[in-house]
Amino acid sequence: MKKRTFYIVDVFTGEKYTGNQLAVVTDAQRLLPDIMQNIAREMNFSETTFITSGKLIANGYNVRIFTPVKEVPFAGHPTLGTAFIIQQELINKPIKKVKLNLKAGQISVTFKYGNKNTPTILWMKQIEPEFMDVIDPDRIAAVLNIDTTDIDSRFPVQEVSTGLPFIIVPLKSLSAVKKAKIDAAAYNELIEQTTAKAIFIFCPETYVEENDFNARMFADHFGVPEDPATGSANGCLAGYLVKHRYTGDDKVNARVEQGYEMGRPSLINLRAEEKEGSIDVYVGGGVVLVAKGELL
Repeated sequence: MKKRTFYIVDVFTGEKYTGNQLAVVTDAQRLLPDIMQNIAREMNFSETTFITSGKLIANGYNVRIFTPVKEVPFAGHPTLGTAFIIQQELINKPIKKVKLNLKAGQISVTFKYGNKNTPTILWMKQIEPEFMDVIDPDRIAAVLNIDTTDIDSRFPVQEVSTGLPFIIVPLKSLSAVKKAKIDAAAYNELIEQTTAKAIFIFCPETYVEENDFNARMFADHFGVPEDPATGSANGCLAGYLVKHRYTGDDKVNARVEQGYEMGRPSLINLRAEEKEGSIDVYVGGGVVLVAKGELL
């Protein structure tokens, strides 16, 4: 196999060894899908991305995303992390925007810079959220090993997608979030009947005072028992908060902390607003380069 460069970045953080890890493989246009899957399994991060257009094409960069067990059409932190590598390593100069062509569709990522070439925050505009089935609270409580009373009954447990569907579960307290633990049998039985195969729980209590929400994400179906920072799920959350007027408003500007229970504290920035019946969703965060190497 031809030597190909790969990069490891931490996403949704400003510091190394926090946030969500991502491997990005460049010059991957000649790699077969089964080789990509093997590389993703070897990396063993929640996702590995492959830039399959060797250089900028008229309509952006083609990118594929793999978990350790399967390809997915969209994921948030891989989108931001890959855009960071494109700007830093392939283009190597400040740009305002880059477009990534994913299986779920085209995603635009914009860059905000400090005094140097390195962006301080990247923002992606996600696909408009789709709101799907509502799930019985008793059933999701059994999956999460929590009490039904831990769920905030003012809002639905609902499947939401901005390219990749999640079951959004509103909990009342940080203690409820912390004690959640997936019951494998109940989980597998549930996802046989749902479009969404991953569960995203959140509450309005936080570890850090200036943050607005705490969250966790579970996705055994994708080979990711828990994820320290999930941009796709947080995009769904942003749409959910607006759709159901969680804050009493038709827009949201929030900071979500995730990954604390895993020792990988992360910060995800959300912006969303409903306009003329549609909801615009933006998810942002920092990216830090950790390592660079070659696949042999």
